[in-house]
Amino acid sequence: MLTTENMSSPSQTDAAFLASYDPTAFERPSVAVDVALLTAFDGALHALLIRRPAPPEHDKHALPGGFVGIEEALDAAARRALRDKAGLDRVFIEQLYTFGAPRRDPRTRVITVAYVGLINAARFTAALDAKPGGEVARLDVPWEGETGGAVRAKSAVGKRLRLAFDHADILGMAVKRLRGKLNYTAVGFQLLPPAFTLRALQEVHETILGHDLNKDSFRRRMLASGALEATGEREEDVGHRPAELYRFVRQSAV
Repeated sequence: MLTTENMSSPSQTDAAFLASYDPTAFERPSVAVDVALLTAFDGALHALLIRRPAPPEHDKHALPGGFVGIEEALDAAARRALRDKAGLDRVFIEQLYTFGAPRRDPRTRVITVAYVGLINAARFTAALDAKPGGEVARLDVPWEGETGGAVRAKSAVGKRLRLAFDHADILGMAVKRLRGKLNYTAVGFQLLPPAFTLRALQEVHETILGHDLNKDSFRRRMLASGALEATGEREEDVGHRPAELYRFVRQSAV
């Protein structure tokens, strides 16, 4: 029970307390951010990975990330990581999960706040062309639905990549998050250009979910959702009847 006897003295102000506070009295872990930057093409989700040039985990592939500055906000640190390591700004990011196993990093106690970032394939490819050094990794998801768990990453030639730290788990959590949110948020639109066909939208959904969808029912559901509007334009330079182009009309709720 809280009584006047065990309450702090009202004369002890915050300023007085902070003046005598010793921040070294407790051990302090390091805090980092890691960004699972995802895109979708060729029937699979792909992620940006960076080969580590030095220990620890030398030569393994890692997500873009880094330590958080003492005066830096978490979101700002995540955006800085994408800007410095991928040359990307104005990318949708969302805080994903906090990974804090005591020995996840051999250097010291490092807690990482993971983010998922989503970008369409054209911007993803253009960014890698402009800032070489990243690896486009195709994700192999060995579980169905929202089971969750680690995923595997493969190079463009199908070679399995060794992932640093717990980054296979971070990527798995990102895929699980996307699958869980796909039916009630605009997450799929983040992986498309501003104007897209219904076919392209369905392919994004199928890529995230890992299975095919019925074409007619998917299109009816999307058109009835109120989230799309026709642009009045059609595809160009295609070897088939040009499909109508649509755009997303609501602010993303992801």
